[in-house]
Amino acid sequence: MRTLRVLSAVRDVPRAAWNALVGDDGSPFLEWEWLSTLEDAGSAVPAAGWLPQHLTLWEDGQLVGACPLYAKGHSLGEFVFDQGWAAAAGRAGIAYYPKLLVGVPFTPVTGARFLTAAAGRREIVDVLAEALEERCRREHFSSVHVNFCLPDETAALAERGWLQRTAYQYHWSNPGFTTFDDYLAGLRSKRRNQVRRERRAPAEDGVTITVHTGAEIPAALLSRMFDLYRATIERLPWGQQYLERRFFELAGERLRHRLCLVVARDGEEVIAGTFNLQKGDAFYGRYWGATRALRHLHFNVCYYTAIDYCIRNKLRRFEPGAGGEFKQLRGFEPRATESMHFLVDRRLANAVRDFLGRERRAVAAEMRWLEEQTALRRDRPDSTD
Repeated sequence: MRTLRVLSAVRDVPRAAWNALVGDDGSPFLEWEWLSTLEDAGSAVPAAGWLPQHLTLWEDGQLVGACPLYAKGHSLGEFVFDQGWAAAAGRAGIAYYPKLLVGVPFTPVTGARFLTAAAGRREIVDVLAEALEERCRREHFSSVHVNFCLPDETAALAERGWLQRTAYQYHWSNPGFTTFDDYLAGLRSKRRNQVRRERRAPAEDGVTITVHTGAEIPAALLSRMFDLYRATIERLPWGQQYLERRFFELAGERLRHRLCLVVARDGEEVIAGTFNLQKGDAFYGRYWGATRALRHLHFNVCYYTAIDYCIRNKLRRFEPGAGGEFKQLRGFEPRATESMHFLVDRRLANAVRDFLGRERRAVAAEMRWLEEQTALRRDRPDSTD
C-alpha cells in the first residue's frame, strides 16, 4: 500500500532512506545532510519565508519517493525569477503568494527534484506531480514550481501540461587535461596571456592561495568563511544574506567529506575564500567572500584555483553557479537549465505560457551565438579576440 505524507523537516525522514533515493550519482545538494543543515541552521525555515512541506511517498513502510518542497510567501533565493509573474497576477487581482516550490533553497544547481526508487520512476513522478497539483487546488496555493530539474522530469511534467522555462549557466568541462597549461592552450592567445598575468597578481601582492578539503579543514576556518560571506553580502547593494554562522558550523560537522575551501591569506590573515562542494567527478562553487578588493583575487580564488584543483584531481565538471558572462571568455560553456511550472488560474497560466514561448526563443538564439563563439575559439585558439 502506498501512502503520501507531508513532513515539516527533512530530519523526520531517516537519513539512510532519503540518501538512498538520491544515490551515488545524485547532487550533493539533495542529500539529507545539506537539506537538514539549511533547516537546522535557521536558513530554510518559516521565519525566513521557507516553510518545509516535504512530500514523501511510502510503500509498505519504505520510502520510495520524495520531493524537497517548501511553501513560500516570496520568491527570494530561488534563482528562477518569477517576480514579474507575481506583479502581473497582482494587477489582475490574482493572489500569487503563497506558492509551492520544489527545489533546493539558495542553490541554482540542476538535479533530481523527484527523488525515486530506481524501479517505476516515471510512475512515482506522476504520483507526486498529481499530489502537488491537487494540493494547489485544495489549499489555495497559486502555483507549484520545480526549479533546476532533470530532463526526464521536464518531459514528464510537460506531458501533464506544466509550463517549461529554459535558461542557461556557464559550466567548465575537463576533456582530460593533465596540467593547467593544457587548459590555457584551449584559450585564445589574448585570453591565455591575460590569465597568466591574473594568476601572478596575488603573489605579487603578497597573497597565498591554498585549498583545504575534508578532515584537513580547520574548524576556525569554517567560521571565518561566514565572516567573508557576510562582508561581501553587506558590500553589494543587491546582496541578500540567506545564511548564518550556524550554517557553516553545521556544514563542518555534517558535510566535511564533501567540502573544499579555497582560501587566500595575507600572512596569517584569511582575506578571501570560497565554500565549495564536490561529489563524484563534479565540483560545485557556492559561496565567495572577501574583506579586501585586491586585483584579480576573485578570478583566482573562485575560478583558476578551482580549475587547477579539478585538473589535478581528475574531476570532469565544474559548476560555479549562476551569472557571470565573463566566464565564457575563460573557457566556460553555456549549459541549459530547466524549470517547470503549474499555475492554477487559467488566465495567469495563458499569459505566462505566451511569455515563456518568447523567452525560450530568445534564450535559444543567445545560446546558439555563445556556442558559435566557443567553436570559433576551439578552431582558432591562437588568434586574438
